Amino acid sequence: MEALALERKAEQNRELRERLLQLKKERNAIILAHYYQRDEIQEVADFRGDSFLLAQKAAETDADVIVFCGVHFMGESAKILAPNKIVLVPDERAGCPMADMVNPIGLRELKAKHPNAKVVTYINSSADVKAETDICCTSANAVKVVNSVDADEIIWCPDKNLGHYVQQHTDKKMILWEGYCNTHDMLTIKDVEEMRAKHPNAQFVVHPECRPEVVEMADFVGSTTGILKYCRESSHQEFIVGTEDGTGYQLRLDSPNKTFHFASKFLVCPNMKVNNLKKVVKCLETMQPQIYVPQDVADKAKLSLERMLLVK
Repeated sequence: MEALALERKAEQNRELRERLLQLKKERNAIILAHYYQRDEIQEVADFRGDSFLLAQKAAETDADVIVFCGVHFMGESAKILAPNKIVLVPDERAGCPMADMVNPIGLRELKAKHPNAKVVTYINSSADVKAETDICCTSANAVKVVNSVDADEIIWCPDKNLGHYVQQHTDKKMILWEGYCNTHDMLTIKDVEEMRAKHPNAQFVVHPECRPEVVEMADFVGSTTGILKYCRESSHQEFIVGTEDGTGYQLRLDSPNKTFHFASKFLVCPNMKVNNLKKVVKCLETMQPQIYVPQDVADKAKLSLERMLLVK
């Protein structure tokens, strides 16, 4: 029965992929997928990437329609950078708890307390918060962005763990918002110690959204793209991975002869996994749900995103 169910699922996916190719051609659409998406979505994506790469692709594409397979704030960023495009998301319920931990009212209050500070906001945030921001960043360029800002004080939001990591690589005073990624913050020292005991020859690679004490244990610290690059180019053959398990798709694709163990079975973002191939096809059939950002918010938020894209 299980074999029959798997065969039926494979047949359904083949049919969905054929339908998707047809719809992409009809709509002049492009599929952008975050590395944390399900394998079935990453397989059909025109571009896979982290928040930074996908933001660049959204800004550059000549497609009429962008299907953004990620979470809601990513679709907002795409719409802000490509306002004349139709931006679709497979499921509008795919939110981000960390992005919800900061709001524009609270941020404005903090800015009033620190009038000389500039605001650097992680791209994992709403358009409303980006509109209150001087410059955005991703985990891939966070240190560069903070060091590029012409201010001695930085208000950083919303991820305190990534902020703590950046703090170790700058002389600027960092005022950290008390937000965090629910998924990455779950990883503990005990989890890593247990995995190292099971796999003593493996290197531990970790995302800086994890807790500081976990990050300190790492052989390599980097963004999702940084982790992928390090594992691909490293001479080591075995890795314990401290980031969301969707990255396993690209890790295995890049290095089929290497072995990857995720540091915890809980490194799964339920919001990223809300999307599936059937929903990708349906959103192109119905052209819904579409992402809308009010013009006044978009104009302000766009400045913070464009400043980020200029940092080299």
